[in-house]
Amino acid sequence: MLHRILIAAMLAAPLCTFAAEQKAKTSQQEKMKACNRQAAEKVLKGDERKKFMSQCLKGPAKS
Repeated sequence: MLHRILIAAMLAAPLCTFAAEQKAKTSQQEKMKACNRQAAEKVLKGDERKKFMSQCLKGPAKS
């Protein structure tokens, strides 16, 4: 019985890690969506868009 519990725990651990990684990716994906939306509203193209996206994804400047 203890053997089965240990195996179940070992199999569940990677799933918990995977879920945490997915949540972190979701935050980055949301940031990317927001920046893309803003760039589209400003009708930015080429180098202007690249510069804007870089600044936007970095977030607000910290002092």
